[in-house]
Amino acid sequence: MDLSKIFLKDACPTPVGGQAVMEGIMMRGLQRTAVAVRLPDGRIHMKTQPNRKMGKWTTIPLLRGVVSFVMSLVQGTGILMYSADVLEANWTGDEEEEESKLDLWMKKTFGEKGAWNIMIYLSVIIALVMTIGMFILLPTVIANLLKPVIESDFVFNLVEGLMRIVIFVGYLAIISRMKDIKTVFQYHGAEHKCIHCFENNLELTPANAQQFYTLHPRCGTSFLLFVMVISFVLHLFLGWPNLTLRIVSRLLLVPVVAGLSYELLKWAGRSDNWLVKILSLPGLYLQKLTTNEPTDEQLEVAIAAMKAVMVPEDTPYFEGICDLDGNLIEENIIERKTKKEAAEE
Repeated sequence: MDLSKIFLKDACPTPVGGQAVMEGIMMRGLQRTAVAVRLPDGRIHMKTQPNRKMGKWTTIPLLRGVVSFVMSLVQGTGILMYSADVLEANWTGDEEEEESKLDLWMKKTFGEKGAWNIMIYLSVIIALVMTIGMFILLPTVIANLLKPVIESDFVFNLVEGLMRIVIFVGYLAIISRMKDIKTVFQYHGAEHKCIHCFENNLELTPANAQQFYTLHPRCGTSFLLFVMVISFVLHLFLGWPNLTLRIVSRLLLVPVVAGLSYELLKWAGRSDNWLVKILSLPGLYLQKLTTNEPTDEQLEVAIAAMKAVMVPEDTPYFEGICDLDGNLIEENIIERKTKKEAAEE
């Protein structure tokens, strides 16, 4: 790995960040967010929308990391579900999936928007429960089983921390072999290449973007690894009480770990000294699992999304088919309809 191609000397860091979605990319600028999805017919569907106004909590160190993490999780889940809806609405196959009775009941009871919001928050809650259970509580329980053969609290914490990292890396290695996830990771790589290209003041073209690594020092993957390392350090000071107190302490420290990890990631993103490079190395190697080399067509989607957020503040928001520069060429708002409703029309 050539770190000079990641911590680029003349690069000008941009506040734009992104996320890979189903067959596409979300880019978030200072004023707006753009979600670009490559449709089965090759066209690019784009939706731009204003960013939510940041409250005073986002200016307070440590606390802003917790708020940012929760907001990103909610927004990221919603955007991921939206991209799946876009693909479903533009599916060209013969098979159509009938909505379940639960979906129909929720829309009838809470309305289209209400049902959508409920599904997002339920998905976030389920994701948090699974994440905390698998990567926080499970290593603690497994390490506790070794109590009869380990006397040192330090060794207990070391074993628990190593188990947490092994489970996390193993999970990523397994899902990275799935076909759909491979494509998502390609778009993740496209996002990083596009941002590298922009930060180096090069014209945003697939050819220019392809020369950069798929690894980026401000990636959220590095944030997750910072969480693992910081949690290990903090847990060293807690000794090894009984299992119940151990689990409670882990849960109570989650916001603290998230806040510290966020501050460390921000510092690493705006610095390029030797210490930052050393701290960033594990996260960069982990990105080799979460990013794949993108095709030129996937880079086109990333570039369109990037250009769509780098526009004057008074540019109208839109939803529809766009060109490679992120400009609307055909309005095509996605509507979620049942098969019965479509037939009645």
